[in-house]
This record gives sequence, C-alpha cells and structure tokens, in this order.
Amino acid sequence: MDRCVVLVDAGYLLGAAASLLAGEPARSRITVDHAALIQGLRQRAEADTERPLLRIYWFDGAPDRVPQPEHRRLRVMPRVTVRLGALTRSDGRWAQKGVDAAMHAELTELARNRACSDIVLVTGDGDLLPGLMSAKEHGVAVHLWAVQAADGDYNQSEDLVAEADERRVLDRTWITRAVRAKELGGPCAPPPVPRPEIAAILSAPLPESAVAAAAAAASPAGPDTADRTHQGTPANGVARPAAGAGGDQPSAGEPGTGGGRGVPTPKDLAGLGRDRAAGQSAAQAAGATLRWSSDKGWVERGGPLGEPDATAALPTLAQLTSAEQRWADREEDITAVSGDPFEVGQVFARRWTERLSDPVHLQQLSTEYPRIPHRIDGELLRYAARFGLLAHKDDQIDEHDRYAIRAGFWREVDLRTAAEHAPVGD
Repeated sequence: MDRCVVLVDAGYLLGAAASLLAGEPARSRITVDHAALIQGLRQRAEADTERPLLRIYWFDGAPDRVPQPEHRRLRVMPRVTVRLGALTRSDGRWAQKGVDAAMHAELTELARNRACSDIVLVTGDGDLLPGLMSAKEHGVAVHLWAVQAADGDYNQSEDLVAEADERRVLDRTWITRAVRAKELGGPCAPPPVPRPEIAAILSAPLPESAVAAAAAAASPAGPDTADRTHQGTPANGVARPAAGAGGDQPSAGEPGTGGGRGVPTPKDLAGLGRDRAAGQSAAQAAGATLRWSSDKGWVERGGPLGEPDATAALPTLAQLTSAEQRWADREEDITAVSGDPFEVGQVFARRWTERLSDPVHLQQLSTEYPRIPHRIDGELLRYAARFGLLAHKDDQIDEHDRYAIRAGFWREVDLRTAAEHAPVGD
C-alpha cells in the first residue's frame, strides 16, 4: 500500500520539546496545541514520504490507563488512534510501562500486513530497534524523526539512528508552532494559592454541635485527637472531603460534601452565598451538621435515609437529561472541557441548573451550602472521574481536586441564583 503511517512516542516528543523550550523534560512546563501538532505531523509526513497518510498512532502513558483530557481530545481527531500504557511512580519519578511494547507490536504488525509503504517513527528509544529492523525486512521504508536536542547532541539511540532509512530533525521553529513553554508565574503557571472559593470552603468552621459530637466520638484516640477535632480539623491535621471518589457514591451515613455550618463572608467568597445564611441557620435548627470528612459517626441528618426531606426530592442530572442532550454533553466533554477540576464542577452545575423546570429546586439547593445533597454529589464525582480526576496518586486520593470540583459547582450555582434574583431593567 502506498501510504504512510506515523507512530508517535508522546513521552519522547513532548519531553524532548519541554527540554528544548523550558530547559527540563517535565511536560508540565509546556502547553500543547494538540490539533496544531497533529496537523503539523500529518503535513510533514506526507511531504517527507510523498505518500498520503493512513493514520497517526499516538502512544502515551496514563495512570491506570485511564484516558486524560488530552487523550480524549486526540482520539476523536481524524486519522488519530490513541494507544495507552500505564503510568507508574517509582523513586519519586513517573515512568511509562507498556508503551514501547505497544509501539513494537504495532510497527511489526503494520509491516507484516503490508498496510503501508512508509512508517515514520517519532521516538528515541533503542528498544524499538528489533521492530524497526523487522519492518525493513518486510520492505517498509522507516523514517526516524528526532526533536532538536537542547544541547545540540543526540537525544536518540545511536543504533536506532544507524538503522533508519531516513532521518529528520524537528527543529525549534517547527516545534513552537504547536508547543510553547509556560512562563513561571505567568498566566499558564499554576496559581500560587488556592482559589478564594476553595480557601473559603476549607476555612469554614465547624458548628458547636459538630464539635461536641467529635469530642464524644474521639475517646479511643485520646484527648489530643479531641482537641484537634475541636479546632475543626481531623486527627491527622488535614481537613478532608467526603467519600465518593471515582465512581463511588457516598453512603447515606456519610456526607456527600462537607464543610462546617459557619458561613464565610461574601467578601471571602467573592460573591458566593447570596441567600445561604438563612438556609444554614434553618439547617442548624433542624440538627443537620456535617463536616469535611469521611469518618463515620460525624453526621447527623434528618429524613428517613439521612437526607433532609427538602433535598431528597431534588432531581439528578441524569433525570433531567434527554438522550439528545446526553450525546451533546459527551461531545462537549471531549472537545471543549479541559478537565480542570474547578471547570468540571462548573460544567456539571451549569447543565443541572439550565435543565431544571422548577426554580424552587435551585433555591432549595442553594440553602444547603456548603453541602451538596449526596445523590447529586455522587453523580458529580462520577462525572469528574471521566476526566481522570479523583484517581489514586502516590497511593493517596487527591483531595484538593475534590475541593476544587465542589467549589466550581457552587460558583456556578451562585451565578445562576444571582441571575434569578437580578432586578429587571427599566
């Protein structure tokens, strides 16, 4: 077949690009326009091989092989196939597992089946040498592409370079069409402090009733634990969000989301909580107390199953969504949602609030701040899990993502509530 195929080792391509542009191989130091990068690879491959493109294979690692937002966008692009290996952490460093083997298998299979006449390899790993030699034996021309090395030297296996039929270097000019370095402290860098909404939720104090319950439940751990609990912090010294990571929905005996009933000021929340003070006072009067923790024995709720009657009837997003809307939501998730935890919470809340037929439901939810009713919260966390959030990192659940997801949810709800109360213009 007179066609070309491109096999991309994303770890090599983006790591080498980061070294070239940012001075270190950390992919977190660069931003990538994946659409422009794929288009550039296609045009360069067709020009170099003088063959039409059959397909671009994108090989990368991901925690537990769960597609990350960039993988979700890549795999719906025309002529792009994503293959994922595992991403594991050892001795403080991330390492790909299974990527080289997958590339080797794809390379030899394409050549054996004569699916193409030319194969472009974007990699530097010498482990692919046997596959490269096998492809040549089947009559396939192998083109090896390198990313310009930061120090002007090779960043590829010399044996791989020696066996390739053709070799090209993707220089700085070509790379910067789709990749750029993040400026330290600039708009692309992570914020130095948490968003005000997250900080406000984290700092919300426990009500006196929760403090008393904490002291009563902490007897086996000793007075030190009780003292820390009285300060509104779990015994390990870290405020923790509720259970329900990934696809798990919190149980009736655990808070769907937490936070004390103390209300941060509107200035601290940058506008959050227009009508929530009254709702929180009513909840306290009903004896509903919650905290940011999945520890058992810390929750007192009304209702037959632990959910207050007013919020037990709130519809879930799935109940509000038609088949057509569900399809459109998936398209938006793949093409437009970046996967930032705060944004994920906003997107979920926007869809939920826009599809409500009864505005009373929005008011009922708003008065529950900062607690999200557990049915809706479980659905929110399952939605976030699609983007690879809430996954295990270093054997610990990333709790900051939970705070950010819920803070984004409440930010959007607050905006919608404010719009409902906005005065009509003259």
